[in-house]
Amino acid sequence: MPAAPESVGAARRSMRETLTAWHIDAEARDNALVVTSELVTNAVTHSASERIVCRLHATAGRIRIEVEDQNRGTGLPAPRQPGPDDQSGRGLLLVEALCDDWGVRGTPHRDGRIVWAELTTEPKDPAPATPAPTALPARSVPHSAEGPLPHAPTAQP
Repeated sequence: MPAAPESVGAARRSMRETLTAWHIDAEARDNALVVTSELVTNAVTHSASERIVCRLHATAGRIRIEVEDQNRGTGLPAPRQPGPDDQSGRGLLLVEALCDDWGVRGTPHRDGRIVWAELTTEPKDPAPATPAPTALPARSVPHSAEGPLPHAPTAQP
């Protein structure tokens, strides 16, 4: 697809359709859509490419998103530490937060690079069950912080 802003939406729509057809759970699908948007946006914005390619691979319990560009920009993709008023610079921080792993590799047999990210699609192991709290035996005499018993004599100094 062309390395143009409208390709971000096109990649998201295509990704949503494919992940829905593959019966990927809603949370993993939503996370994959965010990651796709960020990776395609970065390729469009920073790679100085004329075209980009977005690929999706699925294996048991994982999906891999790849965005290939022509690598005409300067530097490798790397997370930034934007200031609170910065309008951009959080994309790869989101990718890191949502993905199990991500990275950059060259393209075989031609100029370019592939930025990839992998997400788990299977439900995470549930948290270990917490045993129900055991009831404490009732106290016949209240703790000093609880105050005196109703209608009970108060201690004389």
